[in-house]
Amino acid sequence: MSDPAATSTDDAIHIEKLYEFGERLSESKDKSQNVKDYQGIMDAAKTSIKAKQLAAQLIPRFFKFFPELSSQAVETQIDLIEQVQAIRGLPLFCKDTPEYLSKIVDILVQLLAAEEIVERDAVLKALMSLLRQDVKASLSALFKHIGTVEEPSTDELIREKVLSFVRDKVFPLKAELLRPQEEMERHITDLIKKSSEDVTGAEFTMFMDFLKKLTIFGDKAPSERMKELVGIIEGQADLDSAFDVTH
Repeated sequence: MSDPAATSTDDAIHIEKLYEFGERLSESKDKSQNVKDYQGIMDAAKTSIKAKQLAAQLIPRFFKFFPELSSQAVETQIDLIEQVQAIRGLPLFCKDTPEYLSKIVDILVQLLAAEEIVERDAVLKALMSLLRQDVKASLSALFKHIGTVEEPSTDELIREKVLSFVRDKVFPLKAELLRPQEEMERHITDLIKKSSEDVTGAEFTMFMDFLKKLTIFGDKAPSERMKELVGIIEGQADLDSAFDVTH
């Protein structure tokens, strides 16, 4: 049986060490020289709950200074994912290293089915942060989980959660998120066209209602744009006879 007093002392030592590592890194003029401090933070992440919570905040903060430890840092943060602080820190990995964005979106998408309300709220906020960082890459990563006929989504619950996120969080903020407007409206249209090959009638209606609100399909749009919309509807009508093309 473990001694609570000894455990408490160990916790205090780990926390004190983490503060030391963080302080030295903050004060260092050339942080890349402080490899031992950063490694020390990752090592401490394997100890107590409180140490994990603090490490989950420190790892993303100094991540960009240690590219040689990037894979280890991301994996360590993923191991801490039961901590809300770790979820909140995930978008920070992509600010200076955008190549991690798709991987981080994938991790957050897996967490969308979380039962804990606090955790789910953190996941939604982290996804919105990534969308604001790089909307094009984030949308591409999200739509992978909605699937197409060629590559159907493997997890139906995750697919439903991603569709709900896109409907409730992305579509209402189209004016803010889809910038530059024409380029990003075209990008999300292409993603929807691919996904609409394998959706229910209700999902298809949701997508079409959204597309009709885009500027590129507005009143001043050239006739070929309207033909494009009609073509999408006709393609779906072949797959799902229950869908009313006149809708």
